[in-house]
Amino acid sequence: MSTAYPFTAIVSQDDMKRALTIAAVDPGIGGVLVLGERGTGKSTTIRALAALLPKIAVVSGCAYQCDPNAPKEQLCAACASSKVIADTKYITIPVVDLPLGSTEDRVVGALDIERALVNGEKVFQPGLLAQANRGFLYVDEVNLLEDHIVDSLLDVAASGENVVEREGLSIRHPAQFVLVGSGNPEEGELRPQLQDRFGLSVDVRTPRDVATRVNIIRSREAFDQDRSVFRKKWARKESALRRKIQTARDALDTIDTPAVLLETAAKLCLALGTDGLRGELTLVRSARALAAFEGKAAVTLDHLKIIAPSVLRHRLRRDPLDESSADIRVERVITELFTNNDDDGAN
Repeated sequence: MSTAYPFTAIVSQDDMKRALTIAAVDPGIGGVLVLGERGTGKSTTIRALAALLPKIAVVSGCAYQCDPNAPKEQLCAACASSKVIADTKYITIPVVDLPLGSTEDRVVGALDIERALVNGEKVFQPGLLAQANRGFLYVDEVNLLEDHIVDSLLDVAASGENVVEREGLSIRHPAQFVLVGSGNPEEGELRPQLQDRFGLSVDVRTPRDVATRVNIIRSREAFDQDRSVFRKKWARKESALRRKIQTARDALDTIDTPAVLLETAAKLCLALGTDGLRGELTLVRSARALAAFEGKAAVTLDHLKIIAPSVLRHRLRRDPLDESSADIRVERVITELFTNNDDDGAN
């Protein structure tokens, strides 16, 4: 197994690191879409997150990482039918890769052909969605994903449950995961239905200043020269960030959300003309997760202002009368709206 580059050692790309950290604090936000030029550290940063995630309790022997403390309706059939769940263990939150060439059977699961041929048994072989339950599902070049795989992801993302009915099998199992996708927009557009499922969207660009580029080169060369030594150098910061994420996860439900914040979120989405209420809901959850990560007791308008571009840039309708980029449109409305809120005492 290759050694992951330390998350805390990644130079620049602060928006991407913040979005991934927030998704780790509150998986219910809905995932992260990272789009940008080739060679900007998208895959490196996302894979680095795996080594940073805290541990979770699971039922021993369960193929779906069921939570031993979850209600029965959120468990797989085997765990739900058990009167007592005796054995539990702790594992690192899973991060599962979904390769572009994956078949539908590999993604959703299918009949175990070997056992069917050898023993004549109809046994379900869990797929990648089962492995990613309660974790992260990562798709590199997500904009090139085949349509039938996208359809499967949309169905499961909406319900949190994977349903497989084929070859005489009828299986239902929990499949709640944080979808993380990366890609280069120049190589193809992402389907709007899938794009809307991502809670946060980040655009990454190549650094334009010499000092940052030199720093990146030096860090990467040091990592390639001796990966073990490099990881030991960053081990303390990695551990500190891991503890900070776990503390934020534990404190999430205690964070106060003032009424003015809810009103501002609604006004912002109305001004931008976003469809539905997913924008407001994600905006509030993301701001709360950011406040928890910073160790604050309440969400402020500053938290909302910081996270709003990542939440809303991919939810805007195309305006033929406005050739401005999505980022500029969001920033313009934020500036107008927050200027009117400067004296409300919420910050």
